[in-house]
Amino acid sequence: MGEEEPRTQPMPPIPPAQARANAAAVRMLRRLITGDSPPTAPLSIVDRLAGSPYANPRIQVGGVDESARRTLDFALLLAETMFRYGAGALEVEASMIAVTAALGLQHIEVDITNQSVAINYAPRDQTPIQLLRVVRSWTSNYAGLALVHQLVSEIAAGGVARDEATRRLQAITKRTKPFPKWAVTAAYSLFAALFVGVLGGGLTASLIAFLSNLGVSLVGRAMARWRFPDFFSTLASAFLVTLIALLVFWAQVPIAPAIVVVGGILLLLPTARLVSATQDAINGFPVTAAGRYLSAFLTFAALVAGIAVASLAAELLGVTRIDVTQTFPAAYPYWVQVLLIGGAVAAIAITEQTSRRLVIPTALVGIVGYLALTGAQLLGVGDRISPAVSAVVIGFLARIVALRMGAPQLVVAVPAALILLPGLTIFRSMYVATLDAAQLSAGAGGMLTAMAIILGAAAGIVLGDNLGRPFTRSVASVERRRRWMRR
Repeated sequence: MGEEEPRTQPMPPIPPAQARANAAAVRMLRRLITGDSPPTAPLSIVDRLAGSPYANPRIQVGGVDESARRTLDFALLLAETMFRYGAGALEVEASMIAVTAALGLQHIEVDITNQSVAINYAPRDQTPIQLLRVVRSWTSNYAGLALVHQLVSEIAAGGVARDEATRRLQAITKRTKPFPKWAVTAAYSLFAALFVGVLGGGLTASLIAFLSNLGVSLVGRAMARWRFPDFFSTLASAFLVTLIALLVFWAQVPIAPAIVVVGGILLLLPTARLVSATQDAINGFPVTAAGRYLSAFLTFAALVAGIAVASLAAELLGVTRIDVTQTFPAAYPYWVQVLLIGGAVAAIAITEQTSRRLVIPTALVGIVGYLALTGAQLLGVGDRISPAVSAVVIGFLARIVALRMGAPQLVVAVPAALILLPGLTIFRSMYVATLDAAQLSAGAGGMLTAMAIILGAAAGIVLGDNLGRPFTRSVASVERRRRWMRR
């Protein structure tokens, strides 16, 4: 007889509680491995609007493909206008996606580079349409940018049809800027005078800064009429401001020439471009960011060249070298400096052609930013980190104030943040490196420090903008309800 095969013992039944626990563990493991959605599934382009003022646009369905070309033309004209007025790539992309979705086009792709905007419309089983628009000119018109922002918000809310939107956009591009040229020229010079007072210059230094910047503004306007590139206009402006300050100092006028030069070159710094470039780099537009950084670098090169040539010219004329390491005591009480900062920021807003109703709010944001700057310095954060801390505060407040007043964050943030830029460090570094070859490395180190401060401030503005998003989610929905109630 063969051996008996061993009998298999039956498995004991699993308690219901253990079965439920095992099933939950399997589901959790499957979720961890596969995720809630396939990892290679493409995101809808409308998802790019998350966090923007145009999130969840009202999308039309059907009946629009026959007029798709006109909708695409409108979207490109909108993008070109926004770029010309200084908007960042992310805002331009969000606006194009919002208006095309709201006007019924769903199969859209947008590609933005430094000077061009491409849009591709490829519906299923139809011939695709691809259009390209190149932006070749720029202008200061923050009031126009705010009007475009309001138009896009209304389109995304479903309250404006395409033909009406096209007429309104064309009216915006033809609209007269809020401030005449003489007011912009006066504001340009007034900013220099006020900021010189903040840095420690007295009434005489402020007067010299006002007059020198008045001449610089007129020279820059003439060079623009003669079609000189911006590089040479910036170089000539920096040269004139520096040379005038050094010659006045040579004439025994009791001023600090370094402070006068800083008041003159600060508005020449490419603040808006640096903020937009940093925003584009952080938000995933490397080509656009690289182009804007290169443009900003050329502006810095022009400033350096202007200061260097003026310093050498003054040396040849026999002007005594100035002590750029000198520190300057405050010329006014702190509360007066705060008022001067408010006036200076308001002057910047006017030069950028901000809407009249935004001038005072922008000045108030600048004052709060200045208070944050001095507060961070008193806490021992340091002169290199304090501007970045203040920039975060400015970016945060600028988003809240701007969106509640119907404007993009950049319109308020850029004028308010200009006071954070280290113009004094830039002038000292260039003056030392130009006149003393032995101090070349020290001058280069100073310029690197200045660039680090500037980039830190630009990144701080972008960070503040992102931190302010949870506090502005209700703004768009409130505006939409108001518009639908008026209809």
